[in-house]
Amino acid sequence: MPRPIGATINQTALHNNISIVKQLAPYANIWSIVKANAYGHGLSRVWKSLTKTDGFALVNIEDAIFLREQGWKKPILLLEGFFQQQDITLIDYYHLTTSIHSSWQIQAIAQAHVSKPINIYLKINTGMNRLGFRPEQTQIIWRILRSLPNIGQMTLMTHFADTKNLKKFNKSLKCIKKAANKLNCLCSLANSATILWHPEAHFDWIRPGIILYGASPSGEWKDINNTNLQPVMTLNSEIIGIQNLVYGDGVGYNYHYHALHSQRIGTVSCGYGDGYPRHAPTGTPVCVDGIRTRTLGLISMDMMAIDLEPCPQASIGSKVELWGKEIKIDEVATSAGTISYELMCSLTSRVPVKMIF
Repeated sequence: MPRPIGATINQTALHNNISIVKQLAPYANIWSIVKANAYGHGLSRVWKSLTKTDGFALVNIEDAIFLREQGWKKPILLLEGFFQQQDITLIDYYHLTTSIHSSWQIQAIAQAHVSKPINIYLKINTGMNRLGFRPEQTQIIWRILRSLPNIGQMTLMTHFADTKNLKKFNKSLKCIKKAANKLNCLCSLANSATILWHPEAHFDWIRPGIILYGASPSGEWKDINNTNLQPVMTLNSEIIGIQNLVYGDGVGYNYHYHALHSQRIGTVSCGYGDGYPRHAPTGTPVCVDGIRTRTLGLISMDMMAIDLEPCPQASIGSKVELWGKEIKIDEVATSAGTISYELMCSLTSRVPVKMIF
């Protein structure tokens, strides 16, 4: 018999979230970000629920080919661009849009044999210092690219490093605006945080990622609590064992928790082998039959201990939500000292996943 753990992906929540994004930026086109296997939700499972988007943006060219072979005809953007000269053949064949962030890529496209001009996103580094040209290089590189017959439509792109610090954000925004001066070009600047908090930077194409999946780009659920965004992924399990402790009893490896009095605890079939964070401390929230309680002690590979004092009615077989509608994934991530992005992407292959509507 299968373990009781399982994840659900809520298609209705996906539909809702992309509608919210459209309301937040009604005049912009949308790149739905589906990198990292759609933030751990499964590209093959969720892409059809996002078909109201204007395009998909991702990292792996294999994922782009998958979408084309599934029948997706609208734009696909390679966020990191291409990595080898021969990749351009696939970009040409599958009608992909690619980012350009390095001089060698310009030379590679100039030398390529393509059936039609390739649409590109010119990536400018406004402070993130990952990929992209320096802002002061923008004008000359734009002119070089514009002169190449292998280049089609061009869009200017950047990624903001800090959207919560208004001073830093405004500095980066001013920087990209100066770089784009007199180019009369399309711009794609806004990630999830920028979409939510900086409408002045929406421009032509926005790039929602984490908000599509119903979590906060800041890591704080309260920051999106009034947006009507809905969690898409729920991780559920059940209580598979119950222990009655007396004062001083330890729980789990190395006894990171000791009972301060007589206490009833439950063992849940979920652990770091399923993608739950091992470093989640005592007190990380869970929900048992609709009642919030907490984890106790270290998380094991396959199991965790939870406090049953708030839910005396709980028994073997009681339903446990690890994250989802009641326990926001941002809460779990914050408790564990990480971010929701990592938890979503960490769900392991042994956890069965089903779509719900």
